[in-house]
Amino acid sequence: MAPTSRTPEPPRDRPESYVGLDAEGAARLARTRGWSTVRSLPPGAIVTMEYLVGRINFEVEDGTVTRSWVG
Repeated sequence: MAPTSRTPEPPRDRPESYVGLDAEGAARLARTRGWSTVRSLPPGAIVTMEYLVGRINFEVEDGTVTRSWVG
């Protein structure tokens, strides 16, 4: 019998669905959809390439989500 994975799966959600939403509302919505970590970043922010299961990232400009990705 093959071992089972113990890594939790991220929520089945479309990151692009947050683009255009206000940052606070997008963060609340993401948490209700099961994201454990919501990270808001300014445009062009330098971030590490680490992948964190359960995290969604928002690039926020003038209070609006302009880009979104998981990890």
